[in-house]
Amino acid sequence: MKITKMGQYIDLLLEEVINQAVPSGRPQDSLSNLAREIRLSECHNTRVVIFGGGTGLSTVIGGDSRIDGWLENPFVGLKEEFPLLDVVVCTTDDGGSTGQLLRQLPIIGIGDIRKVLLSLVLRGNIQKSYDLDDISIINLIRIIHGIFNRRFAEGFRDFRHVANPLLSVARPLRRYCPEPLKTLFSTLGEYISPGGKGPVIEPGGHCLGNLILTAAILRSANETGSFPPDLNAILAGIKVIAGAIGVNPGFLHPATATPGQLVLRYSNGVAVRGQNKAAITQRRLPIDHLSVECRDDASVSAAVISAIKNADLILFAPGSLYTSIMPILQLTPVIKAIRKNKKALKILGANFWVQAGETDISRHRMSRGFHVSELIEAYDHNIDGGFDGLFDVVLSANLEHIPGDIIRNYALEGKSPIYLDRERVEGMGILPVEATMYSPERLRMANVIHHDPQKFSLAVRALFIAHSHLNLKRERSSSRLIVRRHKGVVYTNSPLFSSYYSEAKAILSGIKFSPKGLGKTMLDIIWENRDIRIEHLKYFRGVKIVPAAGWSRSREWDNVLGYYEPDDGFIRVHEQAKRDTDLLRASLLTALGESLLGRYIESRRWINGEDISSWGMRRYEIHLRPQIDRECFLDDKALRGFLRLARMLESPHDPFTFGVTLNDKEGFLPPGLLFGLLYAWYLNNSYGRIMEYEMSLLRWSPEKLIPYQLEEYNRKKELVRFFRNMVFMHGDK
Repeated sequence: MKITKMGQYIDLLLEEVINQAVPSGRPQDSLSNLAREIRLSECHNTRVVIFGGGTGLSTVIGGDSRIDGWLENPFVGLKEEFPLLDVVVCTTDDGGSTGQLLRQLPIIGIGDIRKVLLSLVLRGNIQKSYDLDDISIINLIRIIHGIFNRRFAEGFRDFRHVANPLLSVARPLRRYCPEPLKTLFSTLGEYISPGGKGPVIEPGGHCLGNLILTAAILRSANETGSFPPDLNAILAGIKVIAGAIGVNPGFLHPATATPGQLVLRYSNGVAVRGQNKAAITQRRLPIDHLSVECRDDASVSAAVISAIKNADLILFAPGSLYTSIMPILQLTPVIKAIRKNKKALKILGANFWVQAGETDISRHRMSRGFHVSELIEAYDHNIDGGFDGLFDVVLSANLEHIPGDIIRNYALEGKSPIYLDRERVEGMGILPVEATMYSPERLRMANVIHHDPQKFSLAVRALFIAHSHLNLKRERSSSRLIVRRHKGVVYTNSPLFSSYYSEAKAILSGIKFSPKGLGKTMLDIIWENRDIRIEHLKYFRGVKIVPAAGWSRSREWDNVLGYYEPDDGFIRVHEQAKRDTDLLRASLLTALGESLLGRYIESRRWINGEDISSWGMRRYEIHLRPQIDRECFLDDKALRGFLRLARMLESPHDPFTFGVTLNDKEGFLPPGLLFGLLYAWYLNNSYGRIMEYEMSLLRWSPEKLIPYQLEEYNRKKELVRFFRNMVFMHGDK
């Protein structure tokens, strides 16, 4: 950034950064000299690597292109301060348009790569490629911006907008698109349209930029005969787009070319797959740890390792803690290369605000959000080897100058700042630095606070130059607490993404749905809950909506509107559930869970004999079928284990009889219903709210419970472990 454009905030930034980075007692004249050095120095020869994903990464490198006002100043941020900038992007996104692509194609998540591509556009590259004047450059940026951010509505099927992407921008602008770029866009759009050489991708629900980038990757894979797309095909596709829109080719890297998905395990023991799941579920529990699950070896390009090895500065962009950077650091070659580079200054960019589903619940202060030290702790808990060798400085937002009414407005939305607990961070051997990095202009215009790319890049530059004079690396205490850590990428034989989706779709095609639209609903549920194993879909023959007059399910024990009937193998859903999407999904998930038990019961009965009824008691008993006749997902040992956890005890006189004795007014969940409700709750507790109350005891710390509660706590903990290991087969790794 030019000195003349630094604005009034540069002096404040320098003062903030220098005062925290420089040891106390330093002479004032040397501080002034350092400030002058920072103002005048350029970092054009500084080699930088930055890791991240999504909005946070794109914001600091060049601004978030999706917000109003980006077009007014697209040439800002780290890309301007540090031209030798290698960007490593997380590829485990599975939501929105990216998620739809993953259903159809065996590729990595490319949505975050598309966001970063737009943020990396450079004026000089555009001018050099197309020999344009300033007005034409700005108009071309508007064209690229309009095409890359065009999002088609669900159900949109007009392929003309894919085959001719210029239709997505205003007609007067189209004349500013250079012919080579126009040809490239249309060629790639036609490639994935009817009659093209690639797979047809219907545009509904997609971002046009994602379709263009996907087409470039698929075309490269087709030309080299490497389908599914390998690392070379992915890099070649990115390079084609980068060179065409003014991005330095070869500086943007996917973290890995191997499709993978996140596995999040919460403090109550529940483990679920999928990045998008963290956002849409309402666990209200801290994440215990995270891993990445891949089908094949998670390959990392030699260019990424070389960039890390030669870096002078390594940055971890602000963003989603568990779903942006941490998955990258699960890759063993990446984490080893970072630690091996002893010369680079390593800076962790902390977030402004807590994020629902990730940093909103502290492990230390249940129901409250993270502090900065807890961000570092999370890395220590989840990365092999902890945070040693990862961070020298944590760069946090200075919230002093943010008006109190803005903080209150965010609080009303359930958002609170991530405060810097300076003393604790310093105790970890990391230098904490606060800087004013939000944009007052954006605050005035939209009442929102995000990282300002100019200020963030200036703060980073100030730290880097201060480090070159003062050495900001600190000695760490070897006596610090070492916590349990997860070990890198997990390899699995389970099908991932497109294979999983196609297998589930094939099985459902042989199942009767009445009405037929239930089939699509069921397929969507399965995709959103990929912990559902393909084998789980083999225990029911059909799904039907039942009118109220024909509902035969007893309401004595529950008001659940979906159940599995073992006599005919059908899932039945009450017509009332059709009126509420969430209720319909909850009913289907519960009944699907029940179906896994199959026809395990031969008979059931209530015993109200005189010998127990006189005591105000009753007894419920079931008699199991022989194992060969059960059609049950669980083997005999697992089924018996579950029944015991469901409070059903084996008769001492008959190993096939299980029962429970109850007080006359005592409530009880029969094992089949319990299994179904737990199945739905485990997958998504917003669909299993009936069980949320039952399982809420797991939010308590065991040492605060009395013996009776502790016994119940342990039973519920074992139920979670049973579902994790025996039903969803995550294991205890």
